[in-house]
Amino acid sequence: IAEATRVTRRRFDAASGVLDAAAQTIVAGLTADGAHWRKTVRIGPDGFLYLGQGSTCNVCIEADARRAAIMRFAVDGSGGEIFATGLRNPYGFDWAPWDGALYASENGRDLLGDDLPPDELNRIERGGFYGWPYVHGEGLRDPKFGTSAEAASRIATARAPAFAFRAHNAPLGLRFLRHASHAGVRRALVALHGSWNRSVPDGYAVVALDWGSDGRITAINRVHA
Repeated sequence: IAEATRVTRRRFDAASGVLDAAAQTIVAGLTADGAHWRKTVRIGPDGFLYLGQGSTCNVCIEADARRAAIMRFAVDGSGGEIFATGLRNPYGFDWAPWDGALYASENGRDLLGDDLPPDELNRIERGGFYGWPYVHGEGLRDPKFGTSAEAASRIATARAPAFAFRAHNAPLGLRFLRHASHAGVRRALVALHGSWNRSVPDGYAVVALDWGSDGRITAINRVHA
């Protein structure tokens, strides 16, 4: 269970459906200041615990390197490491069942107008840097942080998104289809929170993303709006 400042685990009896009230803290000392304090926790196919933590701000240089990042731990909470950085709010993530690749949804920064920057789906790799706060989408330099000498070196290493959503759609939950009835279908469902700061509201839907044989990702429809 991911809480604002810690991760806990509780024993669950599948037969009775009873969750033990006693919580054991396995990751402590997380920060919950500023914006995006909610955490996302999942166990990966490699047996490690992954923790997503959003930024404290719209756009800034974080004092705590664990924010705007995905961390990885052993399942008992030991051996924590920063797995990937430059992710403003990696709220939803899941592993593609056909190759085990990790993908994460990301909410882009606000206050650059109705149509910038795009929100993102990123293919997450260990040690990867994904641009925030210096660059957004496909090379859109941030007007405040993207013009310095330091920014140039960071931007040179930034990984482009695997897929771009429309600005301010705010992709949250992400799940790949795994049921036997979808065998051979490379598809993920993504829940869009929707915009709060756009003159014409957009989002507010669940969308399906398809992975083609060439690896390109296409939004095929809006499952619900």
